[in-house]
Amino acid sequence: MNIHTVAAGGGSVLFFDGMRYRVGPDSAGANPGPASYRRGGPLTVTDANLILGKLPVFPAVFGKNADLSLDSAKAKQLFLDLSKDIQRATGKHKSPEQIAEGFISIATENMANAIKKISVQKGYNVAEYTLCCYGAAGGQHACKVADSLGMQRVLLHPFAGVLSAYGMGLADFRLLKDKALEQAFDSLSYTQLEEMFAIMQALGKQEMLAKSSTHQSIEFMSTIRLRYLGTDTALAVTFADKKTMLISFEQAYLKQFGFVYTGKALIIESLCLEVVVKNELVTQSAYLHNALQEHNGTPFMSTRMFSNNRHHEAPVYQRDALVIGQVIQGAAIIIEATGTTIVEPDWQAQVSGQKNLILTRCCPVQRQVAIGTTVDPVMLEIFNKLFMSIAEQMGFVLQNTAYSVNIKERLDFSCALFNAQG
Repeated sequence: MNIHTVAAGGGSVLFFDGMRYRVGPDSAGANPGPASYRRGGPLTVTDANLILGKLPVFPAVFGKNADLSLDSAKAKQLFLDLSKDIQRATGKHKSPEQIAEGFISIATENMANAIKKISVQKGYNVAEYTLCCYGAAGGQHACKVADSLGMQRVLLHPFAGVLSAYGMGLADFRLLKDKALEQAFDSLSYTQLEEMFAIMQALGKQEMLAKSSTHQSIEFMSTIRLRYLGTDTALAVTFADKKTMLISFEQAYLKQFGFVYTGKALIIESLCLEVVVKNELVTQSAYLHNALQEHNGTPFMSTRMFSNNRHHEAPVYQRDALVIGQVIQGAAIIIEATGTTIVEPDWQAQVSGQKNLILTRCCPVQRQVAIGTTVDPVMLEIFNKLFMSIAEQMGFVLQNTAYSVNIKERLDFSCALFNAQG
């Protein structure tokens, strides 16, 4: 699994450097935490969401006696102070809500660019996929991140707020075995490769039984890592007959790099075996049984939420009270014990049969065609991130497709963007 992390969490520090809004990479952490945590912390992404009205309900666990909620007044005052600094530097007045939304826009681009690194750079068109969102604060940014990526749907599991922990409980037991070969693809027959995998399977099964003491059935997933002779980039394909593996490799190579070599020898870099024992301990049945009970699905309160440069009256729902099949139009807020989900304007949320929340864009996103010639601190930072992302993707492709050791290994190259006049 490709994993890329980025500093854009709730604790990421917000500041104005005199020209641009900046989000992270410094973090307030859990202690002192955001300014609203009542421990003297700096402004963070959490504070921005708070004054935007996107955190109407939060546990009262702050203060000396751990019985106070978030300090919205403190966050508001710090944004007012920041507003004065920005006005002195730019000559333009912005409200605390406008400034907070600007910071959220930058954090959104940071998250979107991180997703591009493990998708677009690998040859995937993210617009064709559904964004899977998890983490307690993930739902606060899901619609905005999807808009930035051109995605139309977002899925939030019933346990999205604690999905990592839930996933660990559901995870299969896995054991990975590798065997380095570095031999020509044509020099080994299918039978020879099958015999090698059989030996690996026997060793893997023995090791798995020693570690897990399980008597459940064991499954094997066999893959081969192939690369072109003279290149360093190996791609994994499922073990099958040699013709099928060749076709799979060429399709994967074309998808990632945009071309394939003709008449170039293939090298088997390694054999990979995954030994799997299914985890049959946990299901969603208990949760779904509770979810199917009668609920009225009505909001329990309403709040003012700032989004797209204006205020909206947003109903607030308890996720546990939603009815299967219920549709909620944005702007709206859905809260639960482990997180908050923001249904942005022009989006809607629907509860699936398994109590997943499916967020769907209702109408095409309005793209800003021109931003004028006046420097805007928010757009300056956003375009800085976008241009950097483009240059990084250029470099990624160049590194992967290069023959030169200087480029591929020493990374002795640069990529840049120029206008029509150079």
